[in-house]
Amino acid sequence: MVGLDLQTGVFTYRQIKAATDNFADPNKLGEGGFGPVYKGTLIDGTLIAVKKLSSKSSQGNREFVNEIGMIAGIQHPNIVRLYGCCVERNQLLLVYEYMENNSLAHALFGIDKAKMELDFPTRQRICVGIAKGLTFLHEESVLRMIHRDIKATNVLLDSDLTPKISDFGFAKLDEDEYTHITTRVAGTM
Repeated sequence: MVGLDLQTGVFTYRQIKAATDNFADPNKLGEGGFGPVYKGTLIDGTLIAVKKLSSKSSQGNREFVNEIGMIAGIQHPNIVRLYGCCVERNQLLLVYEYMENNSLAHALFGIDKAKMELDFPTRQRICVGIAKGLTFLHEESVLRMIHRDIKATNVLLDSDLTPKISDFGFAKLDEDEYTHITTRVAGTM
């Protein structure tokens, strides 16, 4: 079923710290505008990705709340699943499903082993998946929204190379009386 599932949870800092082995360097997957992202394993064996708000982040509290508000509970095969968050000990953490193949940027432009040889049918399937995710957000979701920061680093790839749109910090609800066309700059420069 594609739609809304309000099962987004709250994690304790202790749970996240244990899952990521105290945010160990070997578990660091990368770093974005929000801050570092770590791989973790919950007690039940579920693999997760944890975004940790950096004190140096240019995004901050507003984008953290925006991200939770926009995708909490959304279920779609081409939208990354938010499992929950942690707001404890001055820490802001977002907990997502883990994507085995990192980002589309990694697959296309990565160095050495990170770069993948994607044949045309696979590239086409990825493009169609991204389009399906955007169509869902724009036209089919209960909360219609505009992502405003679609780029290769914000498209994650699971073990089957299914694309999943991520990073909703700049997303905006689509208001019916306004067009999706805007002259205001948003997203990554």
